[in-house]
Amino acid sequence: MATLPSILVTLSGRDYPGISESLFAALAPLDLTVADIEQIQVHGRLLLCVELAGSNGVCPPVESVGELVERGFSAAHPDVAVTVTELDAPDARRSGARQLVTVLAPAFDPASLARVFGQIAACGANVDRIVRLSHYPVASYELAVSGGDAAVLRRELGLVAADLGVDVAVQRAGLHRRAKHLIVLDADSTLLQGEVIDMLAAKVGCEDEVAAITAAAMAGELDFAAALRQRVALLEGLDEGVLTDLGRQLLLAPGARTLVRTLKRLGYVTAVVSGGFVQVITELMADLGIDHVAANQLEVRAGKVTGRLAGPVVDRAGKADALRQIAEQSGVPLTQTVAVGDGANDIDMLATAGLGIAYNARPIVRDAADTALSVPYLDAILFLLGISREEIEAADSEYPV
Repeated sequence: MATLPSILVTLSGRDYPGISESLFAALAPLDLTVADIEQIQVHGRLLLCVELAGSNGVCPPVESVGELVERGFSAAHPDVAVTVTELDAPDARRSGARQLVTVLAPAFDPASLARVFGQIAACGANVDRIVRLSHYPVASYELAVSGGDAAVLRRELGLVAADLGVDVAVQRAGLHRRAKHLIVLDADSTLLQGEVIDMLAAKVGCEDEVAAITAAAMAGELDFAAALRQRVALLEGLDEGVLTDLGRQLLLAPGARTLVRTLKRLGYVTAVVSGGFVQVITELMADLGIDHVAANQLEVRAGKVTGRLAGPVVDRAGKADALRQIAEQSGVPLTQTVAVGDGANDIDMLATAGLGIAYNARPIVRDAADTALSVPYLDAILFLLGISREEIEAADSEYPV
């Protein structure tokens, strides 16, 4: 008998019922312990790996195991290839911290994936496992990566992603993913299509002036609070009923309902923190089932907008403060929070959250966030959280809307 770390049995071929049972029945006469099992199935093709160790620390010769498998398994399953090999001691890289690398794109070609995997290797890391999360509306994969430094991986993969036009997120792996979470979403141009204040400006004929101020503020060229007051002043005299009417006309971003519905099923606390106006979005947020809403309030007197704000301004700093307050109220540590936004006034909120996601954002915001999404589907955020399209659809089938 030879002393070996362990033996690996690998099966590959067409998948059908009974293969695993036949393999383990063939191995049953040996005094072995099953140390590990991994299996994947892709379009009806199976790859099954079984690591075996001697129950007393001593494995039988590889040749003996191979002969037993040949007689007990291969004779019954000639269309399934089998290899039996010795395993050396585990690679030292696998003992380090593990990261989760999520890659998303409308579609992937081999050259793009070669760049991504090559950069992971160049950072001294190894891909241990790959799981497909979705094939529509975007393609996305989650890679379990061991070794390497998380900050280096995030920086270097970010450069590759920008060059390729794909999205890459690097997050730590661990039990925290199953804990209670809070997700905070910006409203305008994130949860909602377009900017509400621009829509209000169109009602009073000052849309061009307001749009120019909005663009400068979102790009970080103007102080948000000052720019907000300038724009609100232009709304003086607007009828209060227009606010409610506009709220009923708002369009959600593609995938918004799927995102919120799925996260609430998973027990997430949901919040919207907006530099927009509470009178416009409250009804829609209640319809979505959003748990917390923080937004600016337009001052209204005698049924007309006065051109001033009532209460404190929800600006860049105010958004981060709102995230902290909602997290505290909800009993969720900041490390378990996710923030999503697109404008410069979201930067502090994204930096405060455990995971900050820039959604179809300007460069200044993308540079400040942990990761960025450039696809026009808000529910792609679910893939960054490790939730697959199959799981989403299974939940919708079990609990129809």
